[in-house]
Amino acid sequence: MKLFLDTADVAVIKDLLPTGMVDGVTTNPSLIAKSGRNIAEVIAEICALVEGPISAEAVATDFETMVKEGDKLASIAPNVVVKLPLTWDGLRATRAFADKGIKTNVTLCFSATQAMLAAKAGATFISPFVGRLDDVGADGVGLLEDIRTLYDIHDFSTEILAASVRNADHVTAAALAGADASTIPADVFKALVKHPLTDKGLDAFLADWGKTGQSIL
Repeated sequence: MKLFLDTADVAVIKDLLPTGMVDGVTTNPSLIAKSGRNIAEVIAEICALVEGPISAEAVATDFETMVKEGDKLASIAPNVVVKLPLTWDGLRATRAFADKGIKTNVTLCFSATQAMLAAKAGATFISPFVGRLDDVGADGVGLLEDIRTLYDIHDFSTEILAASVRNADHVTAAALAGADASTIPADVFKALVKHPLTDKGLDAFLADWGKTGQSIL
């Protein structure tokens, strides 16, 4: 499963890139607003750092303006993926971009039916919001499983990108549910490597090694 960073903070991306685990980046209007920077500038900088897909979101709600915004975002760099809302206008724009070879990420997905429509529209990625479904008592991971089953039955090529990920358990569950990728906030990304028994075991090894008085170097 591919791991994407869900951020518009270039410093955070630079910090985690050396791990070799950052396969792409997703942004949204809220993250861009939090960065306090011009959207074109920050997307261009992220695209220069990360070779993988970089999602940049159109903010218009009507088809014509979505297409204009998407064209402008896609012109920033070859690895830009135009992010669009799961509305009729968003799906229409998704088809328009698919027809001219521009990749898309259809976001704000909360049902398997919506995911089917996005796939039929030619979406490159579908972003089901796992955490937000859990927040209202629904089964976010169950939705990932339903979409995986639906896509496999009907041979859709759209990739499932688990979004609204809140913790390491969500990432594990997304992988087991067959998601193609997961987009993860930086704090959760950093926490993926952590386990108390790992820390405890390392402390014990180091204590025992210290008793030998040896140095490998």
